[in-house]
Amino acid sequence: MSRVFQSLRRARFNRHEIAGAFGDMGTFLPLLVGMAAQNGLDFGASLFFAGLFNLVTGVVFTIPMAVQPMKAIATVAITSKLPVNQILAAGITVSAIVLVLGLSGLIDTLNRAIPKSVVRGLQLALGLSLLMKGLQMVTGTHAWMAPDSYLTAAVAALMVLALFFSSRVPSALVLFVAGILLAVWRDPGVVRLIHLGWALPHWTPLAWSDFARAFPRAALPQIPLTTLNSVIAVCALSAELFPQRAASPRRVAVSVGLMNLVAGWFGGMPMCHGAGGLAGQYRFGARTNGSILFLGGAKMVVAVLFGASLMALCRAFPASVLGVMLAFSGIELALVTRDQVGRTESFVMLLTAGACLGADSVALGFVLGLVLAWALRLESLFTVERARVTGDPDATVHPSGLASRPSEPGGMRPGPRA
Repeated sequence: MSRVFQSLRRARFNRHEIAGAFGDMGTFLPLLVGMAAQNGLDFGASLFFAGLFNLVTGVVFTIPMAVQPMKAIATVAITSKLPVNQILAAGITVSAIVLVLGLSGLIDTLNRAIPKSVVRGLQLALGLSLLMKGLQMVTGTHAWMAPDSYLTAAVAALMVLALFFSSRVPSALVLFVAGILLAVWRDPGVVRLIHLGWALPHWTPLAWSDFARAFPRAALPQIPLTTLNSVIAVCALSAELFPQRAASPRRVAVSVGLMNLVAGWFGGMPMCHGAGGLAGQYRFGARTNGSILFLGGAKMVVAVLFGASLMALCRAFPASVLGVMLAFSGIELALVTRDQVGRTESFVMLLTAGACLGADSVALGFVLGLVLAWALRLESLFTVERARVTGDPDATVHPSGLASRPSEPGGMRPGPRA
């Protein structure tokens, strides 16, 4: 309790913290609205648990630690029309594994075993999938000028670009409000469906088959993303932004693990922490846990008071606006792959992404990328020809484009590029 009181005393509730609270809306809203509109995920229950765990996170951490949707699961769900029960089962599975890894201290070992280039390949494939899905939703309107049309999408895209560098106004929040207004304009009857009324999450029974089907499709690709982005990367970023209040990997892993082991059984979307969310909230002005506590309270109030009628808005949400939101969310997800600048790393990343998209299986792409990355570490398996172009008859060339000498100790040591 003393730690809780110390954490609450650090919280600040000023205009900067309130503005920073909405810094991660660019990821949160598109994926939540997308799963609610495309898959039938309970918007009210998801918003309720997102708010609840914002409050818990604000008590446990003194930094603006974001609570976001699990991106791999959300992307697979939206692009493949995953049933709601499988979405929930995937989140529970990932959280159980992350919780075990965090408590046992094996999370760092797993992170070292999975090359970053493979994880980036998954993120590139998921980002492009979300981008393509968004564009398909826009073109699916089949109208040039209407409340839900190509013109609406173009205006929405221009709005995002105009606010792209803004650190005061979240573009996703603006588009969300604009989409609601357009939905009401198209169908004024939607307003009558929105009403005050207590709505609390209810138990959602899941079958063993839901877990079995969800694991290869959505849970497996989410595990490396969670360990890297939701635990390792977010702790590294917290140490950079808040050196005196950095989050520990074990505590973050336990936090991620407990979230969906509770929320998943009551219809809440799969959630995690994220480096992007922390960076976004910091960029918008958040410096303490006050921003997270404010955001959590706001989400819970809206979910409890309007939760029973929020699904009607999601179903009426214009496809053109939602498509633009998903497209830009996909671009943001794919942009994190820019750090793979080496030839070998880029080769593995692109093959992983290509396999995911070409085979229409993120799990298969992940396995192929992992096998390739591990194989490239074994020099003796990939010595293909003499590197005469290097001027050294004893040098060999690998598919990665790196030349090395057999006499050099330590395996595959980079030399001049062939």
